[in-house]
Amino acid sequence: MPDREDKLTRTTVRTITDLARLAGVSPGTVSRALAGKSLVNTQTRQKIEALAREHGFRPNQMASGLRRQKTGVIGVVIPLGHDIRQQISDSFFMTLLGFLADELTTHGYDLMLRRVVPDTDPDWLDRFIGSGMIDGVIVIGQSDQFERIEEVADGYRAMVVWGNHTEGQRHCVVGTDNRLGGRMAAERLIAAGAQRIAFLGDTGPMEFAARFAGAQDVAARMGLPPVLPLVTHLSPDRASEEIAAHLAQHGRELDGIFAATDTLAALCLTELRAQGLAVPGDVRVVGFDDLPIARQTVPALTTVRQDIAAGAHGLVDLLLRRLAGESTESLVLPPELVLRETA
Repeated sequence: MPDREDKLTRTTVRTITDLARLAGVSPGTVSRALAGKSLVNTQTRQKIEALAREHGFRPNQMASGLRRQKTGVIGVVIPLGHDIRQQISDSFFMTLLGFLADELTTHGYDLMLRRVVPDTDPDWLDRFIGSGMIDGVIVIGQSDQFERIEEVADGYRAMVVWGNHTEGQRHCVVGTDNRLGGRMAAERLIAAGAQRIAFLGDTGPMEFAARFAGAQDVAARMGLPPVLPLVTHLSPDRASEEIAAHLAQHGRELDGIFAATDTLAALCLTELRAQGLAVPGDVRVVGFDDLPIARQTVPALTTVRQDIAAGAHGLVDLLLRRLAGESTESLVLPPELVLRETA
């Protein structure tokens, strides 16, 4: 019986996360220990190395396996830790995925797409990388998974992430300067006459948090009241109801709304009209993304544009360079204010 139990235990150590559980440390510590990093103390490193030998786990075995067997497939994964009911059919996801598919096809790769809810699948990234089905991975959005992505980046290089860049982070990211974009949005609202501004969106995810912080920067600099956060989810079954509730409570107090996405801005315009508030007469509205819907709203939406096509090109270019063994820096794209009718 003991031999059978030992065998079963050994077969479960397939990923760095499995080994980390046995050692009682984080996956990042395991990655650094197996790489011989001096940041891990000697006793802990020796314990991890002994467990790795006992269970037949080799340093970077997942990455080396992928180098030996090319699949011609790039994995694209969307983690939804912050809003589990958000859908891949979201306009931003569909726009970025379209550009990514074009870029990957040009370079001879197929795309494998996964949507994951980390709360129900904590090993989502390790399992995808270690599946043997992909040559590398693009993660769309950091959600609330920043630390998980950081830990995997310590031992796996063939990964690039769409998201917000933070000084000192270890994973390679492509994304817009979200804080600057938030400043642009607030400056435009104030220039259009707004004095009492709200932020419509969830301030938890890193990209949205940076946009909110940028708007706060401007309000503080201009001596205006702090930007009011109106927490709103992106899942379609919740957003409209939440926006209606926010406007019922605060609509008459506000004269400027910065929506975290164009999709939320479009829903907001519909609800403002339903509550008898004119745009831009009573309330000015600015969105973020410059998706096709921004040109189709009534009135047409003023927004902060992030170059999604350039972002997709950057994601694929950096990933292919990393697959070729290069070290790459993150790519931060400049936002652009697009003036239309709502502000």
